[in-house]
Amino acid sequence: MFILPRKALKLLAMALCVPTLTFAQPAPAPIKVAMIESLSGPFGNTGEAVFRNLIWAVERVNARGGVKLPAAAGGNRPLALERYDSKGQTEEALSSLKSAIDDGAQFVMQGNSSATAAALIDAINKHNEREPGKRVLFLNYSAVDPILTNEKCSFWHFRFDAHADMRMSALMEVLKDDKALKNIYIIGQDYSFGHAVAREAKRQLALLRPDVQLVGEELHPLGRIKDFLPYAAKIKASGAQAIITGNFGNDLTLLVKAAKDVGFEGKFYTFYGNALGAPAAMGDAGIGKVVAVADWLPNVQTIRSEAFYQSFRQRFPKPADDYVHMRMQLMVEALVQAIENAGSTNAIAVAMQMEKADVTMGSQRGVMRASDHQFQQPLVVGMMDRQGTPGVKFDVEGSGYGFRVIKTIAAASAEQPTTCKMQRPVQ
Repeated sequence: MFILPRKALKLLAMALCVPTLTFAQPAPAPIKVAMIESLSGPFGNTGEAVFRNLIWAVERVNARGGVKLPAAAGGNRPLALERYDSKGQTEEALSSLKSAIDDGAQFVMQGNSSATAAALIDAINKHNEREPGKRVLFLNYSAVDPILTNEKCSFWHFRFDAHADMRMSALMEVLKDDKALKNIYIIGQDYSFGHAVAREAKRQLALLRPDVQLVGEELHPLGRIKDFLPYAAKIKASGAQAIITGNFGNDLTLLVKAAKDVGFEGKFYTFYGNALGAPAAMGDAGIGKVVAVADWLPNVQTIRSEAFYQSFRQRFPKPADDYVHMRMQLMVEALVQAIENAGSTNAIAVAMQMEKADVTMGSQRGVMRASDHQFQQPLVVGMMDRQGTPGVKFDVEGSGYGFRVIKTIAAASAEQPTTCKMQRPVQ
């Protein structure tokens, strides 16, 4: 029988007394998402408002354990939202895209400029062809020039907002029944989106209300006008009974302030008149006169919709931060769904699943159309009114004014045809 020497037994006993060392498992690598947006300059407030929406969506995903992936793909991984300031300039946005890709971003989000979105689509198309090992996807939440999912459609680009023609059709559902309306004025921002809005407004007016006379049309520099009084005076002098505008941010707020100052008493048919200072700027003068189209409004009267809105206000209780968009929440949920269904973050695999996205939140359901990557969802049209009136439980930004839903357009009715000829990559 073999017997250990006394010294060896002592060493063995000491070893048995040493506590077992445990090594912490490394944290799973986050899935990086880049938000490229104006965070400074004349539209800085719009960029910050978008960030609040996206960070809230990301927080909810991470609170439930992150994106669920198989162990081979890194296991459950959190989303990490990183901000890049385009300063409202397309060249800065392209520079930010390069930085985001260098920083490891696999998914890019942008929206507050159709011209910038078009440039990003071109840049991402070229990058993904040149560097197949570092491909990225582009998720667009508000760049709504129709061309982006028509002639310029891309396999790498997905739009989650209704495009300008879809929004205009929804507005026309209300405008066409305004029998007292005889004269109208179109004003917008002088770039691709503004041109698209004006073009479609004239086309649909001619189709649905040929009796309405266009008494003026104006396109102004984007984000550069500090005083809209000359524009407002011209609109009033034209005899217009209503304005159609796609203006957003300060360009809309300053326009409605100027219209109020010159005593314009007509209606505003808007794409974005329900937020970022516009209702407060109009005040009582906007009651029954400011119409806005959206994918969703806080006063959509369902229990789940109200719970969704209340949870956002709990996260961002300041009245100035009251700017929530359902489509941005659905967009993040669609991304998570696509990654989980793909079982990886590979761009082609995720894109193939994104084409099948079908997501629901707060009673709002959206489905991605594979043929052009245009999200299909219901739209609503709201009329500005004082908080507390029937249908206006919630106001906007503490202004005392909110939007009562006056028209709901089902997704099938909001859908528009596409001319997209999708070029799909070879896998």
